[in-house]
Amino acid sequence: MADRPASVRINDFEEVDTGLTPDEAIAEAERCLQCKKPLCVKGCPVCIDIPAFVHAVAEGDFRGAARTLKEQNMLPAICGRVCPQETQCEGACVLGIKETPVRIGALERFVADWERQEGAELPEVARPTGKRVAVVGSGPAGLTAAAGVARAGHAVTIFESLHEAGGVLTYGIPSFRLPEDVVRAEIDQVLALGVRLKKNHLAGRSVSIDELLGYDAVFLATGAGLPVFMGIPGENRNGVYSANEFLTRVNLMHADAFPGFDTPVLHGARVAVIGGGNVAMDSARVARRMGAKVFLVYRRREEDMPARKVEVSHAREEGIEFVTCTNPIRILGEECVIGLECVEMSLCDLDESGRPSPEPIPGSEFIIDVDMVIQAIGTGPNPLLVSLIPGLERGRRGNVVVDDNGRTSIPHVYAGGDIATGAATVIEAMGSAKRAAAAMNAMLKGE
Repeated sequence: MADRPASVRINDFEEVDTGLTPDEAIAEAERCLQCKKPLCVKGCPVCIDIPAFVHAVAEGDFRGAARTLKEQNMLPAICGRVCPQETQCEGACVLGIKETPVRIGALERFVADWERQEGAELPEVARPTGKRVAVVGSGPAGLTAAAGVARAGHAVTIFESLHEAGGVLTYGIPSFRLPEDVVRAEIDQVLALGVRLKKNHLAGRSVSIDELLGYDAVFLATGAGLPVFMGIPGENRNGVYSANEFLTRVNLMHADAFPGFDTPVLHGARVAVIGGGNVAMDSARVARRMGAKVFLVYRRREEDMPARKVEVSHAREEGIEFVTCTNPIRILGEECVIGLECVEMSLCDLDESGRPSPEPIPGSEFIIDVDMVIQAIGTGPNPLLVSLIPGLERGRRGNVVVDDNGRTSIPHVYAGGDIATGAATVIEAMGSAKRAAAAMNAMLKGE
């Protein structure tokens, strides 16, 4: 897909990728070998029939392609934009052995965008069963589980604590990667299945635990909204943010448009973002669009970054300065940030992730002149609700313990997404929610 020029896009929050044209989509789909044993399907956490939808695109049957996609995935425009296809479906594509794999993600996005413009069709919904299901959280896992049980005929209510639905899709991913209208349209498709959405409802407070557990089935999808900090001196200075807070203020609460919206955020002139994942890239690119000179500080090499390669490339194009093999050790300043003290790292033996394990180099300390620091080193499971449910087993990291089908220690309570697995990708959260929805449907049938 073509990208808007970096010199233009750093001045706004409009989408970076411009998408495929119909002719480009057909030409790309025609590259598919239609393997008898398609490994791409095994690489997809939600098990889309990829050869079928790609074949439909190659035939110019975009409506048929959309139907195939939505049999397994009610959020295709979202997944087409933010899924790490290069390590999943496209990573398993046979064509990738000798040439470029079929660009499945770009095709998925094209089909979903085409259907949104031409008029979306809903998949079939079974007759009402009289069973009631509560879903807590409206992020990718909550929406996927809600769609799965609603299509089986159950009455579904989603409880969302914030004033907008979407979870991390709304508060965590910037609109230049995932436009707001795309998220809203796909949420509306889920609601059109008969799902009720109650915003500004904090489960455990606005709706009591007893009321929640009174549903025939409950799905917990409260995500991983607890920020992780490094624990270095100076983290209490004004101008130090978690990536979670920074992105929520800008993406959901429009802090970039202050004073038009009453949610100010510091506009740093020189900003350090700590981390090398997708959230770090998002934070750095948002700060850049707000006028800052941005330093991305990462303790390993650039090639070791867990962020998608395309996001790393876009960040570089937009003027983000990468400070690699470097680890922060202290945030300087009295009340406000005036600098970030770092130490250079040497890379030694490989760790459990297969990446080199960094070790500090004595005497290599140096200071980066910044007035704002954003820590994007991970998040933990949201503890607000799960700590209130008696008898709910939790792991040592605060995650809800589930079996392979998402069932918790309480027989009719299920969980999926980041609250069960810890911080992961959107599509992995959706995959766990699909399995849980199938298990809930079976349980509600008495199977």
